[in-house]
Amino acid sequence: MEELVFLKLGGSLITDKTRPYALLPDRVRRLAQEVREAQERSPRLRLVLAHGSGSFGHYAAAPYGTRDGVHTPEQWRGFVEVAAAAARLNRLVTELFLEEGVPAFSLQPSASLRCRDGEVAYLEVGTIREALARGLTPLIYGDVALDEVRGGTIASTEDLFIYLAGVLAPRRILLVGQAAGVLDGQGEVIPRITPATFPSIRPFLSGSQGVDVTGGMAGKVAQMVGLVEHWPDLVVHILSGLEPGMVRRALLEPEAPFGTRIVAR
Repeated sequence: MEELVFLKLGGSLITDKTRPYALLPDRVRRLAQEVREAQERSPRLRLVLAHGSGSFGHYAAAPYGTRDGVHTPEQWRGFVEVAAAAARLNRLVTELFLEEGVPAFSLQPSASLRCRDGEVAYLEVGTIREALARGLTPLIYGDVALDEVRGGTIASTEDLFIYLAGVLAPRRILLVGQAAGVLDGQGEVIPRITPATFPSIRPFLSGSQGVDVTGGMAGKVAQMVGLVEHWPDLVVHILSGLEPGMVRRALLEPEAPFGTRIVAR
């Protein structure tokens, strides 16, 4: 039986978010190796791979407020600059994954993506399904989108995952960044979060180190809590990709004892 997993490599992990347009190629290459090794060891594993925009899209978007709406000629110019920056990062990541033997199939979300007041209303899913059926690894990323209310906006990778989860029904979502998981007030990893416990944990959450126009950790956790509430069989795993081998292990061992899991109960 095949297992579909969504895997996001956070922008803070694959770029230096304190500096504009700063890819960390050695780290991306190592992560690609771990993904390839997991795919080789578990032929039933099917991945939808994604990455954040890091110091590419976020830096391009910050001066224009693209996430909040696009209306003026200057903002529309910013809109296309953000799209170009996000695509530039995706091309670099795709090339590194291909070099390491992962059959990464880059798909530009903004080619079909439509939003309604900041929420994904439509994304072409047929191509993703076909790619998975042929043993490819679809690779998407946070991108700009035309928006019925805001004119234009930015859809984060988590926004895309939320939409795709309702169509593709993954078993797990792995969100891989720099943090070891969601941390409590003493800096310790919280191993498990549910909709019932989330209100007590929310005060510990902060935004994101460096420039981030899509909400940082606080926004991601809130989105994922809402997602598992809606899809109770789904497990979201937040973990660090800094230590070699952790991503490979998380892909192969659903109960690996590290990071934070967000579950319905």
